[in-house]
Amino acid sequence: MTKRAKTSITLILTILVAIAGFFAWTRYRERSETPVVQAERIERRDLVATVEASGKLEPERLVNISADTMGRVTDLAVEEGEEVEEGQFLMLIDPESAESAVAMGEAGLRVAQESLNASHVAVETARANLELSLRNEVRAKELNREQIVSQEELDRAESEVKVRRSELKARETEVKAQEQRLQQETANLRSTRHVLSKVTIDAPMAGVITRLNIEQGETVVVGTMNNAGTVLMTIADLSVILAVLEVDETDILDVDLDDIASVLIDAVPDMEFEGRVTKIASSAIQTTGAQAGSADQRGTNFEVEVLIHGDIPGVRPDFSCTAAIITATRSRAIAVPIQALTVRDDEQEEEQEGVFVFRDGVVNFSPVQVGIAGERYFEVLSGLQESDEVVTGPYSAVRELVDGDAVILEEDVEDDEGWSFSLRIGGDGPPR
Repeated sequence: MTKRAKTSITLILTILVAIAGFFAWTRYRERSETPVVQAERIERRDLVATVEASGKLEPERLVNISADTMGRVTDLAVEEGEEVEEGQFLMLIDPESAESAVAMGEAGLRVAQESLNASHVAVETARANLELSLRNEVRAKELNREQIVSQEELDRAESEVKVRRSELKARETEVKAQEQRLQQETANLRSTRHVLSKVTIDAPMAGVITRLNIEQGETVVVGTMNNAGTVLMTIADLSVILAVLEVDETDILDVDLDDIASVLIDAVPDMEFEGRVTKIASSAIQTTGAQAGSADQRGTNFEVEVLIHGDIPGVRPDFSCTAAIITATRSRAIAVPIQALTVRDDEQEEEQEGVFVFRDGVVNFSPVQVGIAGERYFEVLSGLQESDEVVTGPYSAVRELVDGDAVILEEDVEDDEGWSFSLRIGGDGPPR
């Protein structure tokens, strides 16, 4: 073959390759103008709607022990982490001043009782003197009628009666005063004995000393209106534990009492605990420093308590936890992927929630009514049927699609000549 013939053949082959490439590129451009989407066939699924929240563990029963009397701790009988029984001795605050007050109260009570006894004797004496003066008055009146004694003697007898009556009244008044004094001394003694009883602190319940804020020899401070005082220790019953959660205001209406919850504890990562909602707060959690009803109150979370079932190994108060509260379940419900849902305006220009259903290379917008939301799927109450195929992505495609648009399923993108392309909406890359 001559050199000129070889050159002609090479030129012809080059032209044919260029033409084939031109047609392939043209076909690719035509295909690239049609949106490439992913789709999923509608199936029946079991759905579980949950509300996620985080919080901390707290004992259901917990007591903060504070002092009711000021003084130095002279005997501390427990340590942090120790288990105690109800009524067990915990600590003693210096009892000297309280014991002195009780002794003084007892002495004052004895004096008041003796004074009352003396007053009763004085009343009896005054009553006897009155009776004597009354008898003298009667005799004086009889003798005066017989003119044996003078009118002066009769007047003296009558005056004596008046004096003795006044004396008896005074003594009876004195008895009432002494009775009141005795009551006062009795009350004072009761108060001082109560104070003395407060220097000895016993466990109000069985549990574990989870916090100890005092050492032997330190002085405790009594709480006032502006000073909370010293919390000496905290006793907690760790047999019943709550997960105290902060639930967002957008989810709180879905949570009901007795809802089942799954609780994960950060300190026990390999175990999952079941619980039950036992309390739902009626008002939002206030931010630090906010006052009830104040303008800067910005609480958006609500406190929910979940009673955890079973024993938690090595449990401690304030462990961090997260919980998934099951708010609703559906069995074999028609379910649509969450990412398939979009919003379009209807004929009245009102927004409608729906999906794009794929049939024969074209998508049609179908309004749907959804029920509960699972982790990845929504329950469909109306608008779809089992085996319908809906567009699930990409997000940009779902956002831009219009009813009646022609689309290409991503798995179907292949050139007639065997070329395959990795196409994405908005992609600028060359074919592969």
